[in-house]
Amino acid sequence: MNRDIKSMDLAQLTQTLAELGEPKFRAKQIYTWLHRGARTFDEMTNLSKPLRQRLSETFDLTPPEVVRKQVSRADGTVKYLWRLSDGNCVETVLMQYHHGNTVCISSEVGCAMGCAFCASTLGGLVRRLTPAEMLDQVLFTQLDSGLPVSNIVLMGIGEPLDNYDNVLRFLRLVNSPEGLNIGMRHISLSTCGLVPRIERLAQENLQLTLSVSLHAPNNKLRSSIMPVNKAYPVETLMAACRQYFETTGRRISFEYAMIRGVNDTPEVAEELAALLQGLAAHVNLIPLNDVAESPLKPSTRAAVEAFQQRLERHGITATVRRTLGSDIDASCGQLRRKYEKEGRPCRHGD
Repeated sequence: MNRDIKSMDLAQLTQTLAELGEPKFRAKQIYTWLHRGARTFDEMTNLSKPLRQRLSETFDLTPPEVVRKQVSRADGTVKYLWRLSDGNCVETVLMQYHHGNTVCISSEVGCAMGCAFCASTLGGLVRRLTPAEMLDQVLFTQLDSGLPVSNIVLMGIGEPLDNYDNVLRFLRLVNSPEGLNIGMRHISLSTCGLVPRIERLAQENLQLTLSVSLHAPNNKLRSSIMPVNKAYPVETLMAACRQYFETTGRRISFEYAMIRGVNDTPEVAEELAALLQGLAAHVNLIPLNDVAESPLKPSTRAAVEAFQQRLERHGITATVRRTLGSDIDASCGQLRRKYEKEGRPCRHGD
């Protein structure tokens, strides 16, 4: 198998081409083509034909293929199911807001975390995505839709901090001034609470937004829906979040899926408010998406509003996430799962 050229940053690419006897300016030319979404080296028309041939023989380009695209009639949200070079599939969602276009990307094929309310984890973890495969989701969503992407959220299939090194390399690539040049403050990374990786991320001081999938304020309740809590209980997680804020100065967003009769009661709201006191935090209340294989159901609108009001009375900033793409399986993993249940060739592994 040839080398993965698109996962290289500009410095790495410059060094690699120097080893092939190519001048420094060639690296920037190739890097620019890669970050414009070139699918083949033959598209790089300002390179000589012999160089293009040599690149094709030395490196791999693995652009994804659209196997299904769904567009919401309600709000224009677009969901892509991409087939990767090895046949596995991942999802990307493009959401349109007044402040710009946001793309939600996947970081893994499947997920090992086992959260009870999430379709992404039902088949377990298949493999981790490369930096290039994450970058391609942004690039080819932008190219296919014709809409410029201004914001990125890593909240699709997979646990980003479980794929730490590749995710960090992707962040550097997408932030590159010679590439898409998307600022870190326009990027959100979601984690279910891998404490050692949160602590490591804090030291990177990237100025992105960390979103922690909390979903419950105590260990008994959280462990019942999120197995990761058994390894990193609420107290440990909150200590890491406080340290993250002290190190980076960045407010943390806590994701909270509203599950009917499970975590949406007034008593739970009071407990959550107490847990978050003194921490610069924002709570994002998320109406749960129905997953066919799960018995968990979304809270009523009245319960969500009452929960929000109770948090705000305690000085906790809380908003209700606008539901987008509900008519196109826009929840993480739903489209991939449906495609596989139809007997489609999104294969697992080699």
